[in-house]
Amino acid sequence: MIDYIIIGVGLGGIAFCEQLEENNKSYIVFDDNSQQSSNVAGGMYNPVTLKRFTGVWRSQEQLAMLTPYYKKLENKLSIKIDYKTPVFRRFVSVEEQNMWFEASDKPILQPFLSDKLIKNTNPNIDAPLGFGEVLGTGRVDTDLLQLSYINYLKENDNLVQERFNYDELVVNDDYVAYRGIKAKHIIFCEGFGLNKNKYFNYLPLVGTKGELLDIEVEDLELDFILKSGVFIIPLGGNKFKVGATNKWKDKTNTPTQESKEELEEGLQKFLKSTYKIVDHLAGVRPTVTDRRPLIGTHPQYERLHILNGLGSRGVMISPYAAKKLFDSIEKNIPLEKEMDIVRYKKKYPTKYVGKKDI
Repeated sequence: MIDYIIIGVGLGGIAFCEQLEENNKSYIVFDDNSQQSSNVAGGMYNPVTLKRFTGVWRSQEQLAMLTPYYKKLENKLSIKIDYKTPVFRRFVSVEEQNMWFEASDKPILQPFLSDKLIKNTNPNIDAPLGFGEVLGTGRVDTDLLQLSYINYLKENDNLVQERFNYDELVVNDDYVAYRGIKAKHIIFCEGFGLNKNKYFNYLPLVGTKGELLDIEVEDLELDFILKSGVFIIPLGGNKFKVGATNKWKDKTNTPTQESKEELEEGLQKFLKSTYKIVDHLAGVRPTVTDRRPLIGTHPQYERLHILNGLGSRGVMISPYAAKKLFDSIEKNIPLEKEMDIVRYKKKYPTKYVGKKDI
């Protein structure tokens, strides 16, 4: 008997593994690399929604956990993944400038929005009205993190690289069993793959497709992340990431010409340099209708839990959400109502109540 089975090794799965290791819990992870949202993430963390100049839910609590969490992973995996990089919001009108400075006066946003106008001195960027700076921002190299963590799990015999078959899961009152493995609990962190999970697919995980471009620009020097419709993130040297689109209907991981043109159009509004596209990536983010995570315990089976719905902010939310779920399971600390899946109990099919097998 082990303590936990984890399904999925994206940002949420990694964060929960870290909770288990901190608390000396045994576990095994199943992952088939079918979900691409962590792989194609821009990796940016930012406590402000820059479209409307509003604060991100629980941003202060999340940022307080973020730096020590990724520092610990860097030391553990012997890699560099957390880059403290300012985010500059390009102003396209005087009205936008005024909106920014009004927002920076609000108590909830004062720690995150600088009240100083930054003039543009970069000859390769068109920004005559300058920038506003967001504080407490940065980028996590999610590609390297996931690859390194998978290798770490392999080295410690904690990873099974195969598709999880929900029909083979046996749920008992005191444990769950799967292909000869018995565990006290199972955590589902499968991202948009949740739609195939017969225990939790009643939850409103709608999913939004995001696409990004990896580009090379020979003469562009950028020491900040620039946001103006699209964002451009410096990756070192002449490499940059451009993103991201937000599509609701297409649920595939296939890049599209339409989104490529959309990203290029946004980029060309401020980038004066010529660039070369070296890669085009796509993935479906696990987004929820109310834009809050899906965290908690199954309404009927107390050994089944979920850590999902992290959306486009998984880099920030994952350590916070993983700890909350662990504390809920192991210490009976109630989850916040905004993230607890109990908020969707009315969507749970009543025909299942009283049955041991859905």
